[in-house]
Amino acid sequence: MLRYNEHTRTLEQEDYSFELQDVQDPHLFRDIFSYGTVPKIPFNHRHVPMFPAGEIWITDTTFRDGQQSRQPYTVRQIVDLFTFLHRLGGPNGLIRQTEFFLYTPRDREALERCRELGFQYPEITGWIRATKSDFDLAQNLGLKEVGILTSASDYHIFLKLGKTRRQAIDMYLDIARCAMDHGIVPRCHLEDITRSDFYGFAVPFAAALMDLSQEYKMPIKIRCCDTMGYGVSYPGSMLPRSVPGIIYGLNHHGGVPSRWLEWHGHNDFYKSVINAATAWLYGCSSANGSLLGLGERTGNSPVEALVFEYIALRGDDEIDTTVVTEIAEYYRKELGHEIPRQQPFVGEDFNKTCAGIHADGLSKNEEIYTIFDTRKLLKRIPEVAINDKSGAAGIALWIGKHYIAPFGGEIPKSHPGVTAIKDWIDNQYATGRVTTIADVEMHHLVREHLPELMPLHKTPASEE
Repeated sequence: MLRYNEHTRTLEQEDYSFELQDVQDPHLFRDIFSYGTVPKIPFNHRHVPMFPAGEIWITDTTFRDGQQSRQPYTVRQIVDLFTFLHRLGGPNGLIRQTEFFLYTPRDREALERCRELGFQYPEITGWIRATKSDFDLAQNLGLKEVGILTSASDYHIFLKLGKTRRQAIDMYLDIARCAMDHGIVPRCHLEDITRSDFYGFAVPFAAALMDLSQEYKMPIKIRCCDTMGYGVSYPGSMLPRSVPGIIYGLNHHGGVPSRWLEWHGHNDFYKSVINAATAWLYGCSSANGSLLGLGERTGNSPVEALVFEYIALRGDDEIDTTVVTEIAEYYRKELGHEIPRQQPFVGEDFNKTCAGIHADGLSKNEEIYTIFDTRKLLKRIPEVAINDKSGAAGIALWIGKHYIAPFGGEIPKSHPGVTAIKDWIDNQYATGRVTTIADVEMHHLVREHLPELMPLHKTPASEE
């Protein structure tokens, strides 16, 4: 039977039907996941169409997955971070939702305190166990949506749950019914979907959930959980690792609308952000992440990275990206969290160059070696680190950033003071030094060799 697809504007075959394959033994894809070797990325060169959803957004798991990798946040810290998420997401709710644990008095107090702020976005959702008492708890707290675990791979169904696929799918459908009987939208987390028998389990399960949705006249959301970070974005790659294939299959064959699809990736193979963006491009409305990418093992897609990726894809320049710098400072100063210095957007050295030839380029035109106007978008000036490769150009640029540039002047690299500082630095490395010159050392050198500049700069106490 043919139907007209309003999205693709073409006639398409409608009668694809994928039945649950209730196998006796687990399908573990040993040719791909041999465990004793690096997981393989096979290709079948089948391409699916790229049809981005009409609207895309971000959801947050800072207070769920993000707390599984660190000590719990205090109530005040959760409220502060929730407020940052609201500001970063903007009035139109780019950061649409965030999820909370509900189990402890601290969890519930944090939820109520955040709710009292009166923000429309991000909407507060829950994460619960599949028990009636947890559904009662979520209902009593007034939550409209909760996440529940519905593991998708045979690794979990057979080896963890000790069930068959039929037993698992029946249990999951009962859980979804329980949520909707409580008036709560279930968000089914298809854990380990990138090791699932996709057309033998994931798609039939999704189709059954969509039938249940029609029965209850309520949405059922599906979170595609790349639990081990196995997803790949490459065109023509094979399922179950193909992100395009997963999103297309759930949307086109499982009948899941884009607005009910969500991608949740981990970064075990450095692919979390590109996989999330790929999910967007192939029809998934929602990409899930956590602040700074904090999460179990290697973490999740950093929310701040997803914000920049969204702007790059959709051209929305109304988002206040300077909030990202405030969030990073909060983690450093309030939470004592050590952010890797080179981490994009938030690391202390993410826009700092060490090479002298780069510093020379920066001094002529910072666009040459700066990804964008970091002053405007992040309230961060381009920096230069001083080492044996910096040369006079790098030293002059460092001085200009800390002493001259804010006052509209420049200092030439031929200045005697710059030459004296360079001689001192060259001698340091000639006698065996291997570390960079710290900012505190540079301030002392300026005080010694360019004392006339000292009134133009107040040295931070930490650098004295």
